[in-house]
Amino acid sequence: MVKKKQDQKEAKQDETFDSKEDNKVQDVGSENGQKETDTEVKEEEAPSEEKTESDKVEHAEKSAEEKLAELQDKYLRLSAEFDNFRRRTLREKIELAKYAGESLLINILPLIDDFERALSHMDNSTDSDAMKKGIDLIYTKLIEFLKQSGVREIESLNCDFNVDLHHAVAKKKVEEKKNKGKIVEVIQKGYYLQDKVLRHSKVVIGE
Repeated sequence: MVKKKQDQKEAKQDETFDSKEDNKVQDVGSENGQKETDTEVKEEEAPSEEKTESDKVEHAEKSAEEKLAELQDKYLRLSAEFDNFRRRTLREKIELAKYAGESLLINILPLIDDFERALSHMDNSTDSDAMKKGIDLIYTKLIEFLKQSGVREIESLNCDFNVDLHHAVAKKKVEEKKNKGKIVEVIQKGYYLQDKVLRHSKVVIGE
């Protein structure tokens, strides 16, 4: 009888132990299932993250390509504009050099007309004084025209010789000491154009 009760007690303990083990197994299985589920979720989430990164890289590449295309377009436009500017400037320089004396020639034409009228009257005129006055008038108009154009005479007679302004063609003995080393005769007048020497004076120096 005692033995029977002991066997029943051991049987109950075995059932309790088996029940606990089953519960542990279920818990482990549940945990494993949860882990598997988490892993699946993470695996499902991972491709999405990778896709997002890929989209970002692709977007950045497209943005860089667009910027490069924009810069290339600006460069081509700027290059074309500069080429047009260079050609226009070169054409203007050529035209300026070709027609630089246009205004000068227009203003000198009336003087030529005066000379032609004077020449036409020389054959029939017997009044030399009138002819002289006419020529003097034309000469005065010519000198005034040159002054307006920035041309003026270089003062030379009785001045000290200056190699930057004068060109000595001869020497002449002089009696007065004050004339030694000075210009005593002007063979050909020299002229300035503004502040630049247009032509040197040809002179004779006293010694």
